[in-house]
Amino acid sequence: MRSAFQSPIGLLRVGFSKATHMRTPVICGNWKMHKDAAGTASFFESFRTLVDRSENCEVVICPSFLNLETAIRATRGTRIQVGAQNLCWATEGAFTGEVSGPMIRALGCSHAIVGHSERRKYFGETNESVLEKTVAAIDAGLTPIVCVGEHEKKNAGKALMEQFRYAIDALSDEQFARIVIAYEPVWAIGTGETATPKTAAAAHLLIRGQAKDSFGKEAANNVRILYGGSVKPDNAKSLMAQPGIDGLLVGGASLDPVSFGAIVNLSTCQASRTSSMSYAKSRVIERG
Repeated sequence: MRSAFQSPIGLLRVGFSKATHMRTPVICGNWKMHKDAAGTASFFESFRTLVDRSENCEVVICPSFLNLETAIRATRGTRIQVGAQNLCWATEGAFTGEVSGPMIRALGCSHAIVGHSERRKYFGETNESVLEKTVAAIDAGLTPIVCVGEHEKKNAGKALMEQFRYAIDALSDEQFARIVIAYEPVWAIGTGETATPKTAAAAHLLIRGQAKDSFGKEAANNVRILYGGSVKPDNAKSLMAQPGIDGLLVGGASLDPVSFGAIVNLSTCQASRTSSMSYAKSRVIERG
């Protein structure tokens, strides 16, 4: 068994329960830098009633830090979970402007997005810092949604394998069992261009193959891998129809309650996904 990755702040607590082979879809909305407190409250007032019967998907919404408390209050008594868009690798200290995992968890959040491509592009996050933040999230009792994805279509497989190697592979078995992975091809984020279902499925297959090589078949079968990149109601169904895609990380379309509700209520989200997958080399994603 792998030993726990040691972050600069300390060791991860171990002893988490094992996941099953059934993978419940996760539909996560990333609001980025949008909405104030009033807009957040208004969104949930409409959204709650639209998804109150969506019982077989995990629904997570990640507002800005300032609106987390408003979102937590608005979702009490529902199955909607709230997450943060980022966190600091430290638990506390002289880190001006940062927010720690324990602070986020104390508000009542369940998830934290880690290593989103915009964090890497605009704020200099690296695979190494993503690894540290992933451990910090788990240590705080949060589920990290760890983002990986290529900037260009060419040699996508090489980029994915490098990110997996340095941002995920150093986790222990127990740590890996606590994460969700989000594949987000950077060229598709906010551009209106979406990876075809076939291309997205091939990338997910490659990532799951990397997980099998590093953590074993059972862990690879259990980990949930989401797709993110210009997801909308009109393409979500075809993406979710792919057996290796376990959910969606939704950007702009998650800002509208009707649009996001339509994605959550997809018929393909009404059953858990099973792990009947081959790890054969894909011809759609070039390894480089």
